[in-house]
Amino acid sequence: MNILIAGGVSGLLSQLIRKFKKEGHRVSLLTGSRAKEELPERVFEVYRFPYDSDSVRAIFESALPDVTVFLGAYDLNFRWSEGEKASVQFVSALTNLLTSFDLSGRGRFLYLSSEEVYGDDHPEDIREEEPVKPETAKGRALAQGENFCNFFSKLSGRDIVTLRLQHLYCVPKKRTDCNETLTWYCLETLRGNMLHADGNRKFALLYELDAVEFIYRAASCSYHAHSLYNLSSSVETSEAELARQVYTAMRTGPGGAAGPPAAPDVYRGEPGVRCVLSNERFMEEFSVAFFGYTQKKIEEIAARMKESKADFLADGERRQPFWKRLKEQAGWLIKAAVPFAENIVFFVLFFLLNRFTEDSGYFTRLDLYLLYVLLFAMVHGQHQAIFSALLATLGFFFRETRGGGVLEAAVDYSTYVWIAQLFTVGLLVGYLHDRIRFLKDEAADEQEYLSSQLTDIRSINDSNVRVKAALTTQLINQNNSIGKIYRMTSALDQMVPEEVLFRAASVLGELMDSSDVAIYTVSNRDYARLFSATSKMARKGGNSIRYRELGKLSEVLEDHKVYINRQLDEHFPMMASAIYSEDEMQAIVMLWSLPWDHMTMGQADYLVVCGYLIQNAVVHAARYLSLMHSERYLEGTEILNQDSFHTLARSFLRAKESGLTECVLMEVNPGARALTDAGRELRRGLRSSDYVGAGGDGRLYVLLSNTGKEEAAVVGERLRERGLLCRMKEAEELG
Repeated sequence: MNILIAGGVSGLLSQLIRKFKKEGHRVSLLTGSRAKEELPERVFEVYRFPYDSDSVRAIFESALPDVTVFLGAYDLNFRWSEGEKASVQFVSALTNLLTSFDLSGRGRFLYLSSEEVYGDDHPEDIREEEPVKPETAKGRALAQGENFCNFFSKLSGRDIVTLRLQHLYCVPKKRTDCNETLTWYCLETLRGNMLHADGNRKFALLYELDAVEFIYRAASCSYHAHSLYNLSSSVETSEAELARQVYTAMRTGPGGAAGPPAAPDVYRGEPGVRCVLSNERFMEEFSVAFFGYTQKKIEEIAARMKESKADFLADGERRQPFWKRLKEQAGWLIKAAVPFAENIVFFVLFFLLNRFTEDSGYFTRLDLYLLYVLLFAMVHGQHQAIFSALLATLGFFFRETRGGGVLEAAVDYSTYVWIAQLFTVGLLVGYLHDRIRFLKDEAADEQEYLSSQLTDIRSINDSNVRVKAALTTQLINQNNSIGKIYRMTSALDQMVPEEVLFRAASVLGELMDSSDVAIYTVSNRDYARLFSATSKMARKGGNSIRYRELGKLSEVLEDHKVYINRQLDEHFPMMASAIYSEDEMQAIVMLWSLPWDHMTMGQADYLVVCGYLIQNAVVHAARYLSLMHSERYLEGTEILNQDSFHTLARSFLRAKESGLTECVLMEVNPGARALTDAGRELRRGLRSSDYVGAGGDGRLYVLLSNTGKEEAAVVGERLRERGLLCRMKEAEELG
């Protein structure tokens, strides 16, 4: 299946990727941000886009996911400390993902929620039918997400499943992984702080690997009865008892006495705060088992944190210098105050210039205050224009107080005309400045948006090109490529009939990635004779076998199925298949070595296909030999003529040189007997798989198939008892 996981880099994400890849699925990742974070696990394709990007729809069209998993409550892209802001981002992200999922028209969507959708006390285990009652901003956002998924599923008819995970915990690798009660207690103990626990608070824990297994079951199932499941251990745990277990584990075992000297402080909070999710619905439908036992995992977490204190305490208590903290907290105030300070400084300069030039005849028509207001209106806009006009007005009246003409200036209409002029010019120029800046910002935003869209399109296109190239290469070069099967098996049709079964063994070995292949021909309903083998190990089954006595193997073959040695019994091949022709078993193929990942039903079907394609070549060769029977044998005998025998013998000898078979060539002197009588007597002392041929010197030749020299000596002794003198003959003596 194609799997698309939407979520930020985290331990849960890493475990999900590892699980899906282990099960043979192709995993793609939508990170939810453009940050170039290093991924803990390699995936097929990474899409670094925010959830609200317009490119999310194109990502679904590119990835074509059969299952989409949104980490939701466990997605680290959302900073829940920001409250309602994070809630808005979360709902927006889920909306865009569901819309894109719906438009893609395929697959299943999994939404991960948590127990935070419940806030009140629940004396009984909470079932899925219980109405949600969130008390936090995160809980409200998660509950809204659950309702939206349910509504969207009913409206669109799409397969959407909500999974509520309760109190997920893991074995942390760094300080940021300590984000829930259990690991936070361990971190606090490591710091030497006193643990404070609410004796009335009770909940259930869920180990991360158990959660991953449950999520995989929900993702890979062909059918599910409900759209909402609680995923929880359903084992009630007291916060006080958890604190005591952590305290004990952190102060004992490897690492010595870590943590505070005093036992945890147990107080009594609100009476009866209990929240335990019931997993009965999920367990009844999927029948999964738990592996994460809390006490054992607490000891493992404690040992891990005590061994790697630097990973958890390196930056835990470091305090930044005062000036850095002041800069972070008051930075916005300083930034906003700079233009006002700049305005005051320039006002002082213009005020002094105005004093120095007020008695000069050269500057009588120059209004420095108007110039000052105009300058700040052009540079900073309306707000600073108003402020500079106010300062200029104050400066004007301050100058008048020195001459004692404040009252006269206050009742002079020209003063108010001048003040109106300052504000009018300042506001108009400031408005034009702000408007132009707004248009520039808007154009820049649009350009940035279009540029990001172009970048997204290029990125997705590059991704599609890479995916296409990878799939093309995989299709062409994969071991079970149809083109490869056809190319290799069709090559058998080009061989002479005598060589087909010899080469079939090496062809099967290459196709099945096995170096130990044996092919047995069935001579009757009980026995099979080794015809070709690619190695010494492939011959361990023997030259002749009574296959009906092989128990499970023979039963499977007679049912027209493929035998797979799942018990790894060394006395049986790793995989075996029978080749039939018109419901008659013609040959048995045995693979004595095979990679473990090839021992699957898919590879078994693959072996059947390869076997039948090879059988077609064998049948073709057999029909050719049958048609050529009168031209190959001496009339009225089972003796091959000289040319046919020489061709057959050379095929066996070449196969012997290649290590595919064993054979011995013998010369027989018929003596005073007629050639046909000697040939008939000779056949009675041989097996049906041996061959007899005529020589040009009036003698007979015997080819003993799958026979060594020791066995050939026994055959020669048996022929001498029948009055036939024979001797072994080397290959070069064949002529």
